Amino acid sequence: QLLLVESGGGLVQPGGSLTLSCATSQYTLDYYAIGWFRQAPGKEREGVSCISSTGTSTTYADSVKGRFTASRDNAKNTAYLHMNNLKPEDTAVYYCAADLTVLSDDVDLDPQKYDYWGQGTQVTVSS
Repeated sequence: QLLLVESGGGLVQPGGSLTLSCATSQYTLDYYAIGWFRQAPGKEREGVSCISSTGTSTTYADSVKGRFTASRDNAKNTAYLHMNNLKPEDTAVYYCAADLTVLSDDVDLDPQKYDYWGQGTQVTVSS
């Protein structure tokens, strides 16, 4: 069982920035693609970004392209979501998830592909 722990959420003004972290201390993340998802009240869970297990491929939802960047540091068993120019519509609970792809360039925003999920962290964008 892979345990993922997210951190970095909070309250930020429109136009501000936050960086979310997704870490595990149990196993190496090298073999897992890391997806980022969000869910706002009354809405379905939305795929935001994914970074491949190799770190060489990324994909983003259209709503965040050019503003969000996914990265990872496998030596620290941690993945990151850097969020810039945040908008009120980015307000949601953000989740990271891991998909066992074993050193692949595959990326996917389908939540059903993911086996392990973090507990979520709240991001609120408001003035």
